[in-house]
Amino acid sequence: MEYTDTIKIDSGNVKMVAHRGLSGLEKENTCSAFVAAGNRAAYAGIETDVHRTLDGRFVIIHDDSTARVGIDSLDVENTTYETLKKLRLTDMDGQRGRSDLVLPDLEDYIGICRRYHKIAVLELKNHFEQTDIAKIVEIIRGMAYLDHVIFISFDLANLIVLRALLPKQKIQYLLESFSDADLEIMKANTLDLDIDYTALTPEIVQKVHAAGREVNCWTVNDPDAGLNLVAMGVDYITSNILE
Repeated sequence: MEYTDTIKIDSGNVKMVAHRGLSGLEKENTCSAFVAAGNRAAYAGIETDVHRTLDGRFVIIHDDSTARVGIDSLDVENTTYETLKKLRLTDMDGQRGRSDLVLPDLEDYIGICRRYHKIAVLELKNHFEQTDIAKIVEIIRGMAYLDHVIFISFDLANLIVLRALLPKQKIQYLLESFSDADLEIMKANTLDLDIDYTALTPEIVQKVHAAGREVNCWTVNDPDAGLNLVAMGVDYITSNILE
């Protein structure tokens, strides 16, 4: 679906998070999308995805391959940083042409979040080695922005390593569905929830809040669904276009 502007909802105290930057208007996971979100006061946070390159650097992209966003198919984790940085991404129309549309690195993303005072909601894609998670933490700490980062991942092992490194950090467990067993995992590891919004119910929100944990949900682009989630009492809504 194409958009010409953001869609405003009455979000109350719910924190709105721009999914892959303001990806309804600008190319996902690019500096342009991050700046677009940064320039809108309605967004408390900017979400993105990070991968490790073949030579141990960290680049921002959702997929394992560059094919969907850059035409040329490069396996991100088996390609060097310099090769990936040379790739020109396509614009929203699927065509190349803009020289600014390239893969950002972790420092680019954190720098934009810091400039615009946004929460950095950083997804660790795939499984990371402990040493690489420690490197990511140190990069962000070196930029003096660690206190403004929420880490998220589907990979529980990633989150357990993060929790050991950062006992007080906000960390969210990405899930497509929810069970009482997931809640026990969250309580044992002091994790918050980040769930597919279609799987969320008022009862789940109540259970998570009763355990003292927060609720984020993805990816909410329908205004009516957004208002329903606000009524449920979620803490964050992650969206491509709602604000």
